Amino acid sequence: MFETHIKKYLTSHSYSNLSPKAVLFDMDGVLFNSMPYHAKAWCSALHKNGLQFEEKEAYLNEGRTGASTINIIAQRQYGRDFSDKEIKKIYQDKCDVFNTFPLAKPFDGGLDLVHQVKQSGLTPMIVTGSGQKSLLGRLEENYPGLFKQELMVTAFDVKIGKPHPEPYLMGLRKGDLKPEEAIVVENAPLGIQSSVAAGIFTIALNTGELEDNVLWEAGANILFPSMRAFCDSWEELLTTFLSTTNRVVE
Repeated sequence: MFETHIKKYLTSHSYSNLSPKAVLFDMDGVLFNSMPYHAKAWCSALHKNGLQFEEKEAYLNEGRTGASTINIIAQRQYGRDFSDKEIKKIYQDKCDVFNTFPLAKPFDGGLDLVHQVKQSGLTPMIVTGSGQKSLLGRLEENYPGLFKQELMVTAFDVKIGKPHPEPYLMGLRKGDLKPEEAIVVENAPLGIQSSVAAGIFTIALNTGELEDNVLWEAGANILFPSMRAFCDSWEELLTTFLSTTNRVVE
């Protein structure tokens, strides 16, 4: 089922095989069902500050740094970047609204999947464009003992952010990994583009409002409709990773 996708990846990068040592997880929309709250918070904050924005745009821009997202809208509407002061105010408005919502729940299958990753001998890591401390702080509560702080890349670490490969290249450096030694789990087109640009095999989870083709076109190597579906397929997928080599398909 998965072999054709893996062979296509190996061929495109001239790798002989995949030898995964770590799984790099995005956080919003992958580990936590938080994107609906982010979308509403962005709309509220941007509208409050006179900027036009629709919730679907939050899903399309997910993974960017807050400043980058704000400046895209500012350029579209006013033809200029906003000042650091303006950006700080809008992002604080966004955080204030986000923090009024109930705590975002982990996706069904998320904890089971991360446990399986660890039991398979792979290291779970975080690469997120988020700077929401409320979510970062809940990782230990909902995924106890599974993620190490020194193996996280967040909005506080990067200068450029997704879709640039910087976040995932930083993740590779923190984990002392080659691209073919990692697997990325993403739900956002910009995150997928970032991972693909870093040369990493990328699994997409369509947990949001976008059509599947948006994630495929971003470069996803495999797509699952939910975290639970991915979790249920983990053992088969890992076995295929370890057994597939870059040979001609008969």
